[in-house]
Amino acid sequence: MTQDRPHPARIAFALGLMGLGTLLFVHGDFALGWPAWVPWRPALVEVAAGFLSFGGAGLLFARSAPIAARILLPFLLLWTALRVPALFMAPQIEVNWLAVGEIAVLAAAGWALLAELSPVRDGALVLFVTGPRGRRVVRVLFGASLLAFGVSHFTYNRETVALVPAWLPLRRTWAYLTGAGHFAAGLGVLLSVYPRLAAATEAAMLAIFTVVVWIPAIVSPSATRFAWWEFALSWAIAAGAWVVAGSIPPASSMGTRA
Repeated sequence: MTQDRPHPARIAFALGLMGLGTLLFVHGDFALGWPAWVPWRPALVEVAAGFLSFGGAGLLFARSAPIAARILLPFLLLWTALRVPALFMAPQIEVNWLAVGEIAVLAAAGWALLAELSPVRDGALVLFVTGPRGRRVVRVLFGASLLAFGVSHFTYNRETVALVPAWLPLRRTWAYLTGAGHFAAGLGVLLSVYPRLAAATEAAMLAIFTVVVWIPAIVSPSATRFAWWEFALSWAIAAGAWVVAGSIPPASSMGTRA
């Protein structure tokens, strides 16, 4: 990726964040995206919508992209952290892991973009964020999230099967296969087994989900608010996976073989 000309992955990620921000503006609340216990929701929804909309727009332009990345990463990390209390309160409920994983992918992508766009500077924090340790955090956030995605396909198999298009044969088999695919991609990223390929495969799979599951849902005459939110979130997560895949050097897959 280059800073002067945004890579398609960054453009797609920016559009996904802008879509989420637009939904917040339109619906006037967190559209199923933030925990119900968050205080001052009427005011914070406007702030969150602004971060997503204007931060995403900033990623589209060379001059504003570094600033936008610096603004977006703390926001995305905070959004991830707000979902963690539910996980600690009920770790046995897999959907809590899934909820953290969804936003953690966005945070990982935001971190990868900040590392890419930040100029080389001294300072422990800057060097941590942009250096090898920071990039390792990106891969841990991303890979662990994919494990949660995979487990959810098995834990909530009935709900996953319901999302598989009716025209596909062996719908339950597809639900299991995609769950295994999430899990394999997560392990590949975490264990450095062809991590770039694993991340790219995950991005492609998520993009296919967005197209075959959520586009038909939003173009349906009975399209719901939930469908629009899931479409925007699925788009942003798929684009975020693409960003993370692009941040992994090709040479990093040479040290470990499957």
